[in-house]
Amino acid sequence: MNCFLADAAATRQRGLQLAQELPAGALLLLSGSLGAGKTCLVQGIAAGLGIIETVTSPSYALAQHYWRLGENSPALIHLDLYRLEQAKAADELFFQEEEEALACGALLAVEWPERLSALPKEAWQLQLSLEGDGRRLQLQAPGRWC
Repeated sequence: MNCFLADAAATRQRGLQLAQELPAGALLLLSGSLGAGKTCLVQGIAAGLGIIETVTSPSYALAQHYWRLGENSPALIHLDLYRLEQAKAADELFFQEEEEALACGALLAVEWPERLSALPKEAWQLQLSLEGDGRRLQLQAPGRWC
C-alpha cells in the first residue's frame, strides 16, 4: 500500500482503518523522521481498536499499554525505541513487550525499529515520510519489505 495523507486528521483516519485491516496480534514497525506522524497514526489505530484512553508518544516512558474498556489485558502496546541508542537495550525491551503482546493478543506498534539489532520477519512495516504539507505512507506485509 502506498498513499498520501494530507494532514493529521487523514493520518489518524488511516490508522483507524489499519486497526480493522491488520490481523489480531500483529506486529507493526513504524519508521519515519521526527514529526512524520507515527504517533498520530497509532492514535488512529487505538481508536479503531476501541481504546478510549488518550494515546501519547511513549518517547520518555518507552512503552505504553492501552486497554479496551472492561478488558483485563492490553489491546495495544506502543513502544518508542528512539532514546535507546544501544541495540542490546532496544532488543531487550522489544522482546519483553513482544512476549506480553503475544500472550494477550495485543497489537504491538514499535516506533524507531531501526534501533533493533535485526527487524523481525513477521512484522508489518510502515514507513511515513513528509511530503509537501502532508505525508506519504507505505505499508508492506510481513516478508515483502524491499
